[in-house]
Amino acid sequence: MRLGLIAIGLGGAVVIGLVAWFGASSIGVDVLRAGWAIPITTALLLLQLYLSAIAWRTALGVRTPGRRVFFRIRWVREAVNSLLPVAQLGGNLIGIRLLMRHGIRGIVAGAGTVLDLTIEALTQFVFTVAGVAVLAAISADRSWAPWLEGGLITGGLGIGGFILAQRAGLMRLIEVLADKLTGLFPSLAIGSSEGLHEQLLRLQKDYPGLARAASLHLLAWMLGTVEVWVALTAMGNQPGLADAFVIESLGIAARSAGFAVPGALGVQEGGLILVCGLFAIHPDVAIALSMVKRVRELIVGIPGLLVWQWSEGRHLLRRGRPTA
Repeated sequence: MRLGLIAIGLGGAVVIGLVAWFGASSIGVDVLRAGWAIPITTALLLLQLYLSAIAWRTALGVRTPGRRVFFRIRWVREAVNSLLPVAQLGGNLIGIRLLMRHGIRGIVAGAGTVLDLTIEALTQFVFTVAGVAVLAAISADRSWAPWLEGGLITGGLGIGGFILAQRAGLMRLIEVLADKLTGLFPSLAIGSSEGLHEQLLRLQKDYPGLARAASLHLLAWMLGTVEVWVALTAMGNQPGLADAFVIESLGIAARSAGFAVPGALGVQEGGLILVCGLFAIHPDVAIALSMVKRVRELIVGIPGLLVWQWSEGRHLLRRGRPTA
């Protein structure tokens, strides 16, 4: 928790510094111009969460609970990971716990969530590779090639290593880490996590299910292209869809690189400044784009946290009721 708060402080300082350096007034004007686009970008985020929820349900290989329940839990999971200092882990544990309350066994919920995270990361990598390919096709300048290629190699090795580690028994380490984390945050407790490794291997054999989940995640990533295009257009720019595709795919990659910082504060802004610069988009517009993303994230995330607290409160009340 302490490290998370320190990361929030440092990230917030970076954001404030960037806003002050590139002009708070001009950034504010750009955000106000994009005001009419915020409901659209918010709706797109909700649609992305819905697609991700269905992909998660598919990865678990279950038919119950229904899509509405999975969407609500995915909403909570995203809100916690985005807005709280839990290093992208707390929301996943909360999601597992909420699934267990709806009748899914702990090891199925845990293994399926790890599989879902793996598919999500893999499809994001594919999305980023596609963005680099599009950039190579539309840009005559190749000054970006060394650092992007280095990033792709690093990302590919990281994802490949994560998959290999799962096969080698990473779940047994996660069982220990989960116990330690729930010791720090009792509200995240998910019960026994023994048997995660075997369950994960079983779920990985459902190749049609894996393909469906990957398709849904990839579609969710691609919807971000529309968000970027709408937001930049609202600010008075005229990006092409190819430009928006590249900005979103590389911007998401930069945000993911800052996973340890809650909300990727500062990391997202710096990444968008660099990526937008490839299309001669001024840094103040790039920061305004990041602010639009953060506004819609807050609009969706804060109610998600409230839904989580409401769910926890109702659960506590049920446990406290005397039985006849």
